[in-house]
Amino acid sequence: MDEKMSWTVADAVDYKGFPADRSKTGGWVPAALILGIEIVERLSTMGIAVNLVTYLGGTMHLPSSTSANVVTDFLGTSFLLCLLGGFLADSFLGRFKTIVIFAFIQTLGTGTLAFSTKLPSLRPPACHSNKNCQEANGFQMGILYLALYLIALGTGGLKSSVSGFGTDQFDEKDEVEKTQMAYFFNRFFFFISLGTLTAVTVLVYIQDEIGRSLAYGICTISMLIAIMLILSGTRRYRYKKSAGSPIVSILQVLVVAVNKRRMNLPCDYGMLHENSSDNSRIRHTDQFRCLDKAAIVAEGDIVKTNSGSVPNPWKLCTVTRVEEVKMMTRLLPVWATTILFWTAYAQMITFSVQQASTMERSIGGFKIPAGSLTVFFVLAILLTCAVYDCFVIPLWKKWKGTPGFTDLQRMALGLILSTLGMAAAAVVEMKRLSVAKSVGGTTTEKSLPISVFMLIPQFFLVGAGEAFIYTGQLDFFITRSPKSMKTMSTGLFLTTLSLGFFMSSFLVSVVKKVTGSHGGEGWLADDIDHGRLDCFYGLLAILGVINFVVYLGVAAWNKKDDNAIDNVEMV
Repeated sequence: MDEKMSWTVADAVDYKGFPADRSKTGGWVPAALILGIEIVERLSTMGIAVNLVTYLGGTMHLPSSTSANVVTDFLGTSFLLCLLGGFLADSFLGRFKTIVIFAFIQTLGTGTLAFSTKLPSLRPPACHSNKNCQEANGFQMGILYLALYLIALGTGGLKSSVSGFGTDQFDEKDEVEKTQMAYFFNRFFFFISLGTLTAVTVLVYIQDEIGRSLAYGICTISMLIAIMLILSGTRRYRYKKSAGSPIVSILQVLVVAVNKRRMNLPCDYGMLHENSSDNSRIRHTDQFRCLDKAAIVAEGDIVKTNSGSVPNPWKLCTVTRVEEVKMMTRLLPVWATTILFWTAYAQMITFSVQQASTMERSIGGFKIPAGSLTVFFVLAILLTCAVYDCFVIPLWKKWKGTPGFTDLQRMALGLILSTLGMAAAAVVEMKRLSVAKSVGGTTTEKSLPISVFMLIPQFFLVGAGEAFIYTGQLDFFITRSPKSMKTMSTGLFLTTLSLGFFMSSFLVSVVKKVTGSHGGEGWLADDIDHGRLDCFYGLLAILGVINFVVYLGVAAWNKKDDNAIDNVEMV
């Protein structure tokens, strides 16, 4: 009997619902199939996003600020919908079904985008000068928006479940498979980078030199192939039963705490309701005491059933459940102060690409696509990670005795580098504008006589900052959240990306309205040669400095709070 149990995975089942056989399910083969769909998702989403602004401006004839907002709203929605995808996976569908369903939705979106860029009736007529260009009408933009937001919906569902379903194929209780899981995370990040690298080089080149409809058609066919591959592994996967959405648990604590807000807390916190097992129990802390009222036992909170007395979760919560919500609440100040990084990041795939499109991009007889400049993002990330792993971690361990920077330190480095990136972008834009003024601006036939490689510093600084802040945020949100809310904390992390893109759209709209009043075009003119994009970059740099000062205070509070909690645990 014991030998038979050793060949099964305790918390996983096979496709028939029976306990998963370790020898027939899970491992690297099904995990590789899952990684394949992640490559294609990155290829589609990033291949569209990094070069979309040039299509909106050059083909659909939208103003530069409007084009930038369309891109940032698209990406912001993609990451925000990860919460919806995670909720559906945890509560109803499970991760496998969520991946397959949303992959089909993304395929439908890329297919629609391929048709919208192919059919002449779905785009305005070409213009032969920079003036009097007809802007895309409502119907044409409606089809484009339909395609983009189908892709955004598909991306949100996929991103919420792919990494989790991949780790489901390994058993944490088995030492060999636990080691394999660590390699899976490394390879997962590698494949994300590989998909992005292919998107910003090969796919962007096809879009600019051959045709966008062909490039988006490749994305559609690639996703269909990836879906067939992931379906082919149905018998080999391990499926883990969902414990329910943590969002519901959080709402229960908040609702009960509000309903019992007039009740007095007992002098002895031992009188608060607790029935969690010793292994999963979390000790009471004094912070956010208003939430403790959710654990006060009142008349009518306990419901009698045939199997015994059971507390109504919408009337009474355990101390452990309350403490889990407290742990998530402690993450919010850091969450709020890291949003601005992604606002700076958004400029690299919008206005920086527009800058590149006006500059000299030829090397011999080859002309670099403007969107491909984002390749320096990927190179900066890979280079920063390599230097950090090979040099910083060993040196830091010898000097400080710890394996590299803490999560808070890495996020601080990311904020510093993004602020420096915005300052560098402002300086380069000042130079570009002076050249544009001296030669009379960009024309459709001729670029400005200034090398596009002057944009490399801003791409490298923000890219290196992403390497630090992405890993720092992921580490912070996963390690400091309760075990039952790991998926929720990952979703919380992804909302910083979403809100960063939305904040970019908001700032662009405000700056456009404020500086473009009194009959002028303002900082964000329809043609960037006639605007002051350098001032906008400078504004972001100033906001970055202010945000960093606030972050330092939040980080100090968070570190002090960690020490206080550690002391409670030692008692």
